[in-house]
Amino acid sequence: MNVELPDDIHTVELAVPDAYGVLRGKRVPASAWPAVVKSGLHMASIIYSWTPRCEIRASDEWLPPERGWPDMHVHPMVDTLRRVSWRPGAAMVLCDVTEEHGSKLAVSPRGALQTVLERAQAMDFVVNIGFEIEFYLLDAVTKLPRHTDIQCYGIARGTEYEAVLAPMRNHLVDFGIPIEASNTEYGPGQIEVNVRFGEAMATADNAVLFRNAVKEIAAQHGYMASFMAKIRSGQSGSGLHLHHSLWREGRNAFADQGVLSDVGRRYLGGMQRHMADFSLLGSPTPNAFKRRQPYSFCPLSASWGIDNRTAGLRVIEGSESSIRIEQRDGSADANPYLIMAAQIAAGLDGVEHNLKPTTAQVGDAYAAPSGPLLPMTVPEAADLLERSGLAAKVFGDKLVSVVCGMARHEHELISAEVSEAERARYLDAF
Repeated sequence: MNVELPDDIHTVELAVPDAYGVLRGKRVPASAWPAVVKSGLHMASIIYSWTPRCEIRASDEWLPPERGWPDMHVHPMVDTLRRVSWRPGAAMVLCDVTEEHGSKLAVSPRGALQTVLERAQAMDFVVNIGFEIEFYLLDAVTKLPRHTDIQCYGIARGTEYEAVLAPMRNHLVDFGIPIEASNTEYGPGQIEVNVRFGEAMATADNAVLFRNAVKEIAAQHGYMASFMAKIRSGQSGSGLHLHHSLWREGRNAFADQGVLSDVGRRYLGGMQRHMADFSLLGSPTPNAFKRRQPYSFCPLSASWGIDNRTAGLRVIEGSESSIRIEQRDGSADANPYLIMAAQIAAGLDGVEHNLKPTTAQVGDAYAAPSGPLLPMTVPEAADLLERSGLAAKVFGDKLVSVVCGMARHEHELISAEVSEAERARYLDAF
């Protein structure tokens, strides 16, 4: 296959999302592009089990040092090739990966989502996902918000960020990501962007590209964009909310005359049944679990309700095309492929096994939850994931062990550190 580049493209960036969905990769000159399309290239497979700071774990469950940290084969997916409009002359392409001999890489997050979507296809469904993601725009030098007050949905406050947000929205649309809206959120300097629903794999690809693009464009305007789940103890956490619907023959299978259909209720039942077990796939760091606080817009239970933001699962009813289920517990630092794979696998299990949700939450799910409580720490969440029969079946033991191992490594590292909050509280008290 030979995919010619436009004459003004001099560099192609081959991007591979790592274990956390952070883009890693290589740049090649336009002259090398035909050879890369034909033969691919190679990268170290350690990117799927190292830490967010690229540290190698001696206790790596999948790729210990004695294996020699071998290469994997990287294949550009030419249908994802796109111009990087905020860096003229550059194009970017997402890449898939295999073992060097061509077999499936067991710990590939994108591969995990592909497996789940093949199951949906076998059930004659197309999975559509829309996403809302929150992040902070911080001063690039101080790494602090440029304001101290909350102005959620504030038009005047939003105008102060338009010098960066307007080019961001426009570049993202040019980049092929269907932006619907942006707004100031519930923290100083916090922004939410809504991305229109689409086929799940395309949405996951867009999500990893989105995070990288936002960071680059923010830096060009003197900001640091952070998708850290909880940047300060007193400020709002950043979430990743996914909106699910199943489609068949061009129709929304969740819709039944304006309300959630039987298929939708079974999907909801599966999401609710497995929500606690799969928490780690949507909240991969100890920092992410610090979002889970009462009255924080982050749910504490797998309750569900009609347009109820205190519940973990929010059902939106109305027009046939817009009926959907929103899962609200995921954090902005989640790997988009893994969080989508987990939630879709849970929903499909509900459809397949006729799982029924609990009674709908009426009122405050923080005060009196009608669904199971969610784990509040990494060790608890890792234990649940390791015991999940569905996780073992869908993701395989290797991927589960790597996800749990990385999360426990981060938990142990952070727990061992003495924080400034501890020093302020105890240094002169004893």
